[in-house]
Amino acid sequence: MILPLLLAATPAAAPPAKKPEPVLRPQAVEALPGQLDGVLLVNDNNPELISGPGILLSTFPKGTSASGSAHLDVALNGRFDLFSHHVYAGKPESLDSTLWLAVLAEPRGPQPVTLTLLAGSTALSQATDSIQPQAPFLPLPELMRQDGSTYAGPGSRVATELLLRQRNPVLPNRWTLQPGEASTLVLLPLPVRGLDPLLNGRNLQLRLQSDGPVSLATLAAFGENDQPPNAAALQAMLRSGVLSPKEHEPTPRGASGRMVYSRVSGVQLGSTWSSTITDPKSGCLSTSRAPISWPIAALERGRLGTGQVQTAELKAYYPGTAWAAHGNYGVAYDISIPLCNRSKQPVALNVALETPLKTDLPIGGLRFNTKPGAAVMFRGTVELSGLDGSPGRQSFHLVQRSGQQGPNLGSISLAPGGQRQLRVRLIYPADATPPQVLSLLPQAPEAPVKQSPAPPASLQP
Repeated sequence: MILPLLLAATPAAAPPAKKPEPVLRPQAVEALPGQLDGVLLVNDNNPELISGPGILLSTFPKGTSASGSAHLDVALNGRFDLFSHHVYAGKPESLDSTLWLAVLAEPRGPQPVTLTLLAGSTALSQATDSIQPQAPFLPLPELMRQDGSTYAGPGSRVATELLLRQRNPVLPNRWTLQPGEASTLVLLPLPVRGLDPLLNGRNLQLRLQSDGPVSLATLAAFGENDQPPNAAALQAMLRSGVLSPKEHEPTPRGASGRMVYSRVSGVQLGSTWSSTITDPKSGCLSTSRAPISWPIAALERGRLGTGQVQTAELKAYYPGTAWAAHGNYGVAYDISIPLCNRSKQPVALNVALETPLKTDLPIGGLRFNTKPGAAVMFRGTVELSGLDGSPGRQSFHLVQRSGQQGPNLGSISLAPGGQRQLRVRLIYPADATPPQVLSLLPQAPEAPVKQSPAPPASLQP
């Protein structure tokens, strides 16, 4: 009889806590005006995890090697960009190896070509020396004022430095390319010696200007005894036509079911999305339109009911990789909003960059978690000008989680008939997960202060 008594005294297990339901914020969600420019961007992100040496991406002519499929054969001339993002986890047989990321370029004609670096930045997840810039994935607060050195992860750092017009000292200012040979523009290490876990990543972005047509390639290579490979070895690798293995087969365009976006290895059409937001047939946007949001990096299956896909199309790409630049990594967004208050009352608005729950269909607003999810969806810097208190540029670093509202980046107060020019700039950082939204929200009125009732006359002095 003892056992039944013990069992009867044991309390029943509590049912698992019910996950809070997302909340809908009723509001307007509209397509972001504007479009991508025509600047070519070499997008080198597949494989992300490099498992072997070889050509990562090449725009050289197909006749450069016996395997023409190793080269996309795209001439780059005038303004073009490079976005490169990779991770290395070491060799199975070696815990202290270093992989080298090489960028090569060569004129496509018989004359030398000058290549100028207009802007550029690169960073490792973790540096093993004092020369290479690093950006560990620090657990930062959701909102910090940007002081020029606030970032979490190499994608966050590189996008921040480009946005704030900072120059990275490890990158040369210009190169003179001689015809008939591939010159090494940069040769950058991805070391893993002494790291735990055995993993390192590098982000590299270059804004370039050439005075003639060139070919460009990125290579993953090993040197001897942890030393960088020499120029002859890199040129031989380019001529070999051996590709570094790709990863993540994409869902074919237009297919139904689960969507695998994959990673990009190709040349995309567009480096900057410029936008001016106004009311139809008007030179300004009325403050009465708030609350209103516009997608940032809207993509297939994530159009937030706007029907808009902002993803850059690819001019050329490798089979088995993404067929569009779904995340728009490295793309600059430059958004101008001339605001006007047409009402007879003063108006105050808040500005926010937010990460609503992903959806494709219109739902009458945006859905958010009552408690933000664990997954970090955005780490990066946003620059604003035109906020209350300072007409100049103000920058903030954000860490946004799944389904997170806000936080408020600043306010705009307008008297009746008042106008203000708001400008928002960001560079969509590597390691972000789209889409986000730029929001204009009515400022909640302050709650009135409750006055204590007057004491009875008999108690008054």
